[in-house]
Amino acid sequence: MSFVTLHSTDLPPDQRFDWWCDLISRDVAPVRVTSDHVADFRASAGAIDMDAVQITTMSFPALSSMRTPALIRRSDPERYELALIVGGAMWISQGGNDTRMRAGDLVMWETSHPYEGGALDGRTPAQAIIVHLPRADLPLPASKVDALVADRMPAGSGIGAILTAYLRTLVCEAPSMAIADAKRLGASTLDLAMAFLAHRLNARDHLPPETRCLALMAHIRAFVEHNLADPDLTPHAVAQRHHISVRYLQLLFQRQGTTLTAWIRRRRLERCRTDLADPSLAGQPISAIAARWGFPRAADFSRSFRAAYGLPPKDYRHSALARAAPDANKDCAQR
Repeated sequence: MSFVTLHSTDLPPDQRFDWWCDLISRDVAPVRVTSDHVADFRASAGAIDMDAVQITTMSFPALSSMRTPALIRRSDPERYELALIVGGAMWISQGGNDTRMRAGDLVMWETSHPYEGGALDGRTPAQAIIVHLPRADLPLPASKVDALVADRMPAGSGIGAILTAYLRTLVCEAPSMAIADAKRLGASTLDLAMAFLAHRLNARDHLPPETRCLALMAHIRAFVEHNLADPDLTPHAVAQRHHISVRYLQLLFQRQGTTLTAWIRRRRLERCRTDLADPSLAGQPISAIAARWGFPRAADFSRSFRAAYGLPPKDYRHSALARAAPDANKDCAQR
């Protein structure tokens, strides 16, 4: 897809700050920016258009930004901005709330009311992934959502951790993603963001059924990924953990064109394949790798691996490590 990160360093130093200010005013919302780094402003930004939502990535040095009533009257996209802080330290004030954020936090502000924010000086620049959420598309009560602005929202567990991992992966894979795929994922991105906000507000009942279903599936997939090594990871165990029936669990996966058992087996095989191709694990027995990812019986693993990839695990490992060896030798020669 067309995803390009723009860098201020592609311009002469005396043009970089003005370029950044203009870019942010057009792609996010008009703001007034000040910084001690105007003379050599090193920043970057990228954008992903996903139809249902847009995403902006950015990296910048210490600065302060202000959105004033005059700037709001000039232009207002009427959006909530949900940001994942990827690096550095930032702060924001809006609606009587004032908070500081660090890497791993989620924070939100909205464009229709004044705010101030910025990045603090530190060893690393501020980095963020911003999801632009149209106010009109959120089914949650505006009065409740507004209470979340400028509130630091840790995202180390639950739906917050799922949303964080999703956004990081999305940005990482965006350069190689087809435009049609990005547009299809737009609705999922909006659903996950709404599910996260609804969780913060204890307002899941306000979400449409399809959004609640997607959020449940995200929880189930994350639980399965975390427990792939458990040979007792059965449909019954998964259903019990998520307080649903096995029948409903199977129905959720049937709608995705698969079964839970098949999806677990595929993810286990993929993890095994990755480890078999890893030169740092070349000394580990194949049976140990298989057992680590939920295949306690070597014969069952070998049969499943061959059915999935067309050759036995031993032959795949030999071929993968042989391909990796020239690259490793080349790296050593370059050093």
